[in-house]
Amino acid sequence: MSRKYFGTDGIRGRVGEYPITPDFMLKLGWAAGMAFRRQGACRVLIGKDTRISGYMFESALEAGLSAAGADVMLLGPMPTPAIAYLTRTFHAEAGIVISASHNPHDDNGIKFFSGKGTKLPDAVELMIEELLDTPMTVVESAKLGKVSRINDAAGRYIEFCKGSVPSNTSFAGLKLVVDCAHGAAYKVAPNVFRELGAEVSVLAAQPNGLNINDECGSTHIASLQAAVVAQQADIGIAFDGDADRVLMVDHTGAVVDGDELLFIIARDLQERGKLQGGVVGTQMSNLGLELALADLDIPFVRAKVGDRYVIAELLERDWQLGGENSGHLVCFQHTTTGDAIIAGLQVLLALKRRGQPLAKARQGLRKCPQVLVNVRFGGGHDPIAHPAVKDACARVTASMKGRGRVLLRKSGTEPLVRVMVEGDDESLVRGYANELAKVVAEVCA
Repeated sequence: MSRKYFGTDGIRGRVGEYPITPDFMLKLGWAAGMAFRRQGACRVLIGKDTRISGYMFESALEAGLSAAGADVMLLGPMPTPAIAYLTRTFHAEAGIVISASHNPHDDNGIKFFSGKGTKLPDAVELMIEELLDTPMTVVESAKLGKVSRINDAAGRYIEFCKGSVPSNTSFAGLKLVVDCAHGAAYKVAPNVFRELGAEVSVLAAQPNGLNINDECGSTHIASLQAAVVAQQADIGIAFDGDADRVLMVDHTGAVVDGDELLFIIARDLQERGKLQGGVVGTQMSNLGLELALADLDIPFVRAKVGDRYVIAELLERDWQLGGENSGHLVCFQHTTTGDAIIAGLQVLLALKRRGQPLAKARQGLRKCPQVLVNVRFGGGHDPIAHPAVKDACARVTASMKGRGRVLLRKSGTEPLVRVMVEGDDESLVRGYANELAKVVAEVCA
């Protein structure tokens, strides 16, 4: 059965445009409550980021869940991974996150966690979709769900994050600039690093409902780069609006992306004999990550783009570490989903153990030149499947002799084929990309 509402990461869209409307959220809360309550008594946690529409959707979901007989516990603004963690610790049937992650304030969305703090099983998502297409009912008055607020949620999550590093860990002497994106981490993230001894300067931690991700955070990192250099800080740490992504800036102001952070964590785990299996990246992970891990004899596999697919691959292989170059990193040895604060702590811990600054530690991975060429196409045919395109891709791949790769994919939003080539030699890579783009263009003509 195909999904009508759920995408790869919940339901997301522009506020006020269906299905991101109050009436839909009311019905969604009811449908979710009915689905979760089929196992008996039901308790659901709701958390959100700082965008203004979160209040409206929180109220609508709360009403729908109560109508279905589900009890609701409100967390307020909290990072997405905090909601996963608290769902587990409160033994709730599910957790709901109201967030559009790194998107601007006029978008919003809903994603669910199971009682184990993981993505909902497909069967439960499909059950919710089926219920959304049925008339809404209300349980009898005595069975309506009750609503309460968890007042110590932030403190619980701060202690959980600190527990991901050894109890004797101190980052005293480390000067950090932390960019909270005016988002869900604006309270907890600075406190985590301060309580572990670091000197912390904070950017973008004054949310007003409209400024989330606005020229700040992991998707707009220039202000953090400038602040790190101006304040002569050791490291800058940038989160996105719901704090499931993290990027860093070294003391020179250079950006350190998710691939490089993943490498630093993986190398540290391997050196300590604690790396279980290998590392999962995505189709967009830089080839340099794959080659650097190969030099360390660390297995590496690629999943489709999206944390859902990274997590599925980790579970399938019983590995613990994976992520995307966007900074969505999963450390299964500590938590059940991508967690920016915990990933950031693992990087800091690795640097402390090596006695290296971030600028030095990142040098173990040499990112390969990557050239992307977009080719417009029309009609219903798939140019990527054309024999001439397949032959050209095979020829280029063979020419690179294992030191490069080719990726062709269709854009999800435009009639474009994205031709991407990576390799050791930038001039060769550029030539190969143009050669393949020409073949794709001829097929599309």
